[in-house]
Amino acid sequence: MEEGVAERKIGGLTLRIRRDVCCATGNCMKIAGDVLEFDEERVCSFCQNEASIDRERLIEACRVCPVGALIVIDEQDNQIVP
Repeated sequence: MEEGVAERKIGGLTLRIRRDVCCATGNCMKIAGDVLEFDEERVCSFCQNEASIDRERLIEACRVCPVGALIVIDEQDNQIVP
């Protein structure tokens, strides 16, 4: 795992946050605020609690990132976002 990347498995998907790329628009949190939040540095991070989320909503939340800071990998290890 590269430095500055956080990773969590959510509902069979692997979500990676490239923290050094995040530009803090909050677009992702408007869709998936139950799993994503700003940390004290105002960078996207995972919520402390491991909430569940609908797969399509999680993918859409990652797609709206204007800088590609959120990466989604499916169960077959295929990158589906961005």
